[in-house]
Amino acid sequence: MSQTREPVPASRGTFPALRGPLPALKVALLGCGSVGSQVARLLTEQADDLAPRVGARLELAGIAVRRVGHARDPGIDRSLLTADAHALVARPDIDIVVEVIGGIEPARSLLLAALKSGRAVVTANKALLAENGAQIYGAARDYGADLYYEASVAGAIPLLRPLRESLAGDTVHRVLGIVNGTTNYILDQMDSSGASFAESLEEAQALGYAEADPTADVEGFDAAAKAAILASLAFHTPVTAADVHREGITEVTAADIGSARALGRVVKLLAICERSDGGVSVRVHPAMIPRSHPLAAVGEAYNAVFVEAESAGRLMFYGAGAGGTPTASAVLGDIVAVARNRLGGTRGPDASTYAGLPVMAMGETLTRYHVALDVDDKPGVLAPVAEAYARHGVSIEAVRQTSRGEEAQLVIVTHTARDAALAATVRDLEALPVVRAVASVMRVEGEEE
Repeated sequence: MSQTREPVPASRGTFPALRGPLPALKVALLGCGSVGSQVARLLTEQADDLAPRVGARLELAGIAVRRVGHARDPGIDRSLLTADAHALVARPDIDIVVEVIGGIEPARSLLLAALKSGRAVVTANKALLAENGAQIYGAARDYGADLYYEASVAGAIPLLRPLRESLAGDTVHRVLGIVNGTTNYILDQMDSSGASFAESLEEAQALGYAEADPTADVEGFDAAAKAAILASLAFHTPVTAADVHREGITEVTAADIGSARALGRVVKLLAICERSDGGVSVRVHPAMIPRSHPLAAVGEAYNAVFVEAESAGRLMFYGAGAGGTPTASAVLGDIVAVARNRLGGTRGPDASTYAGLPVMAMGETLTRYHVALDVDDKPGVLAPVAEAYARHGVSIEAVRQTSRGEEAQLVIVTHTARDAALAATVRDLEALPVVRAVASVMRVEGEEE
């Protein structure tokens, strides 16, 4: 027998029906550059959609900028602009402070003031968190204020909240990824077109993927700051940018790219955070990875991060790692989260640093090397080279030699060893009479073949 069911009133559904005027939460925006202008636009354009998601209307109450008279996106309400960021943060009606200024000061002072007054804070400032994270996290904890920062690493990719919340009951062993779109674009172009580093950088700048001064990207500073944040969250241990071993891509040559291709590998700038019995190691450097590895297929300016956890196994996060709109999407997600918490009288989880694991020196890290040597093309060359490796307890995985008349190039890939032993081996190789030059040294990541 069929039975007719009465429709369930909206008030019995998952979300209660919204009746009457909603309360308002006031948002102060610090910064109105490429990200800030997009945050302002999205808050305004999506106000009606965001209100039922939050349970309150999000109202942009003010935008702090350095120069009020500066030309801006025509969609920005200029009546909201102010050059006094401290006064805006101190306004008693402000509920949420959103910081997209970047840099250390005045961002640090502004965020500390906001947190000490109990206001929720959303920031995209990787440099500040990587350098002064302990102080910022401590202020949020001491004053019971929310602190969300999803946009500080990997743009629109939801990565930090899964580490902080979804994997809170698991043990993360490794985080490995591409977290800088500029360097990934440059290396991708070098691999696909055979262009030099300088040519690929020039193209990246022309397309807007690289700044006029690309130092922060190509020298690895940007990736190192992100690696510090990732390691702190993943391993519940305070890690600063100064703890991260950093190497950029300026020394990567077309010959390195070609050698990687001959070995079935590709060169990527990787952020690698690992947990072991000795503590945690955090490093950023170019490395060769197998073309079969999922990260090898990450092209152009995209980002991708692997997380390896004890119970969850291997997880991959992929997407746009930079840009005004993608980053603004992550900022807006955090704004919604802290707004919901504020309405409910709760706050999000703290950045836990209870583990306090020691940060290992790079020399103690286990890795592998790809070394290209220019040597004399004559009998007896390989013996002293092999002896140099054996002297430091480094096992050789593969050797490849290419003749060039009186000279040859000898490429040696090692098995896993401590980085200090590998570096000492390279120094010994440089002193050998049969070695004309150490053409290149690059680390190798991925499964040993």
